[in-house]
Amino acid sequence: MSWISGPLVAFDLETTGTDVETDRIVTAAVVRLGPDGTVSGERTWLLDPGVRIPEQASAIHGISTEHARAHGVPAAEAVEEIVRAVADGLGAGRPLVVMNARYDLSLLDRECRRHGVESLSERLGGVPSPVIDPLVIDKHVDKYRKGKRALHALCAHYGVALDDAHDARADAVAAARVVRRLGETHRPVGLMPLADLQALQVRAAAEQSVSLQAYLRRTTDPAAVVEPAWPLIPRRG
Repeated sequence: MSWISGPLVAFDLETTGTDVETDRIVTAAVVRLGPDGTVSGERTWLLDPGVRIPEQASAIHGISTEHARAHGVPAAEAVEEIVRAVADGLGAGRPLVVMNARYDLSLLDRECRRHGVESLSERLGGVPSPVIDPLVIDKHVDKYRKGKRALHALCAHYGVALDDAHDARADAVAAARVVRRLGETHRPVGLMPLADLQALQVRAAAEQSVSLQAYLRRTTDPAAVVEPAWPLIPRRG
């Protein structure tokens, strides 16, 4: 049976910023979708990240520092629950859909380190797998398509509704529906065994990083460095 006709688990974070080494989780969602695309289970979290949420981040996801402090779960407690939920899905053999997995999974890893929580890789005994990243796959199968590749753009391209962008649950559900539609549209990917699909994404993500780095060095920043590792950026030091 192809992965596009089976259940999927989707994971998404909204955060204080874009640096996996220093930023924090504000909201999270782990959602299970059945073969027909309907939600069959879900968990969501609002965290008190323990730091101020920059106004730029609040403007995107709508969570202020004051709201997070008043209503959020302590970060260490929530991180343990989030990583356990993600590990349980992968441990049950369900593919994990993560839009821009390199960011979300790496930030979750750093939050585990920060709060003394066993990481996803430690729980699984290795790099998280199978992970399906619509961003990496779409860039691979449709390399020269013009336009943005953010989730809202992929939803528009693949005909998937996204009613509440930058809500962790809504984004997780949309990413899973996009990747299933993507697999149906590009059948060689949709029929690929999950181990092969994981290996393909590792190679594709590295190639995409090399290409972007070369472009940035040529146009804006001669010293630009784009991380090639996927789906998890290794810890430094």
